[in-house]
Amino acid sequence: MICSWAPQLKVLAHKAIGGLISHCSWNSMLESLFGVPIVTSPLYAEQRLNAFKMVKELGLAVEMRLNYRKDSNEVVMADEIEKAAGMVMDGGSEMRKKVKEMGEMARKSVMETSFNSIGKLIEDMIGNN
Repeated sequence: MICSWAPQLKVLAHKAIGGLISHCSWNSMLESLFGVPIVTSPLYAEQRLNAFKMVKELGLAVEMRLNYRKDSNEVVMADEIEKAAGMVMDGGSEMRKKVKEMGEMARKSVMETSFNSIGKLIEDMIGNN
């Protein structure tokens, strides 16, 4: 199915999603931190830095290729995609374990923040009466 836009966070939350090939924009990186392993495929701007940090510094992603050049017209070949996708789908990999742990921490953080915000809203509403 091809569509112009999809609710990426909802799609990534589906139990059938085993990984994401991403251009590594900031939003995609944040959304994937809820527990979906990434294959990096950065295009320009901060995306290369985001990909580098996710792969090399944090160990939360697999690189398809990190040595992109602005003037390069190289095509990513099927064997590169297959290799990277296979690494992301390996259920026993250390990277996948790290991603799962990060997802649990991210969900807990959001829940705590949301719980605190709702509590503050209720206090403000009751206090203003």
